[in-house]
Amino acid sequence: MADLEAKWEQNVPGKYYVDDQCIACDACCVEAPSFFFMNDDDGHAYVAKQPENDEDLEECENALAACPVAAIGDDGLK
Repeated sequence: MADLEAKWEQNVPGKYYVDDQCIACDACCVEAPSFFFMNDDDGHAYVAKQPENDEDLEECENALAACPVAAIGDDGLK
């Protein structure tokens, strides 16, 4: 489970975030490419945009489920 206290600073404020357990597998970027981006310099993903509707929310939930190390959290600020 992702740790809100360990989230990357690049995450935009909101419900979803990526923490420091990310292994840069790119699964979240594949599942939700409009929301998750890769920081190639530091080797981790981050949330660049928060969902705005049910379709967006479904994409983000798919990304969360696809993360092999549970580095995506959904308990951030709303």
